[in-house]
Parts: sequence; C-alpha cells; structure tokens
Amino acid sequence: MPIKVLIADDQAMIRAGLAMILAAEDDIEVVGEAVDGLQAVELADRLAPDVVLMDIRMPKMDGLQALRQLTKPGRISAPRVVVVTTFDDDEYVYQALRGGAYGFLLKDSGSALLVEAVRAAAAGEALVSPAITVKLLRQLSSPSTLSPTADLSARELDVVRLVAKGLTNTEIAERLFISVGTVKTHLGNVQAKLTARNRVEIAMWAWQSGVVDR
Repeated sequence: MPIKVLIADDQAMIRAGLAMILAAEDDIEVVGEAVDGLQAVELADRLAPDVVLMDIRMPKMDGLQALRQLTKPGRISAPRVVVVTTFDDDEYVYQALRGGAYGFLLKDSGSALLVEAVRAAAAGEALVSPAITVKLLRQLSSPSTLSPTADLSARELDVVRLVAKGLTNTEIAERLFISVGTVKTHLGNVQAKLTARNRVEIAMWAWQSGVVDR
C-alpha cells in the first residue's frame, strides 16, 4: 500500500510543488490538500492519511495548533506530522518536536530529503532538516541519557558522525562508498546499542558524547 500524504499549506504554488515531487514516487500517494490548519485537521479525520506535511504560518489555525490537535492523547489513527516551513526559528522547532512532529524541514531542503522525511515518518522515525539539526544539536549542553558505553564499531561511528552532521542515508552511502541498505543496517545496529528511538536521538548522543567535534 502506498504512503498516504495530506499536504497543508496556504500557498497554492507550494502545495502544487510538494504534490508534484511526491507524485513521482511509486510508494507515495497525495490524498488531499488543505489551505489552513483547521481544514488540515478536518481532512485528516476524513481521509486518514499516514503522513501530514504541515506548514506553520497558516490562517484560521496555524500549523503548530493543528499539530497538537492531530497528536493529542487518545486520538485514534493519528497521522505522523512532518512540519515543512520557510521559518527555522528555534522556538518553532522545539514546539514542533515537543508537539509530536516526526520531522521538521525547510522548504528549500530539496526533493530527496522531502521524500526521505515522508518515508521516515511513515516508518515511525524522525528526520529533521540537516541545517536545523546541526544548529540545534550544537547548542546541547546536558549529558546524553543514552548509553555512554555503547560498543560501536569504527564503521558505526563513521555513520553516526555523518548522521550528526545532518547527512541523509543516500549521502552517507556516497561518502563512505557503501550501499544505502548497509547504512540502514548500521543505523539499526546503532539504534539498538544506544537504545535510541530514531536518528535524531542518535545525533543527539553523538553531539553530547563528544563523538562529533563542535
């Protein structure tokens, strides 16, 4: 079954552009478009998308309010929300991730990262735009809550460092001259060893543990 996606953005040109990118993928289907947060919540109830691409600044109800509506406790079949916006204000990112977003992308992140974010969200993983990831994680000062003694191999550490720098799986594969499947295998092993929920937590561990130079 294809991944069902709902696009919520108040600009028709942006909605059309996102829909065109996703329509080119065999495993993704755009099932609806919303012009504001209120309509996004209504369409999500009616169309039951797997993933919602959500802008932040929209009329009637903004994207952060709509996100909280879609992820509130007790909601049945809640979609995974990926915030897609032109605004990279730190507070927006924190609110989105605290609100249960499965990703945060800038609109100029590129088609490959957009598609990867949709697939990651559908699989229950989080993906944050590299520029935002690095900016935020560099500011972390609290110690990691993940295992500090994880026995990672040299190759797994190579992959972790690149994840922490914000590279996608495809970019990591190209940098290390390995396949994307091998990257995913390494990440799966790392995730298990660190007891991390997703690649964002892996990146957080790398920055907080000193695996990556600031």
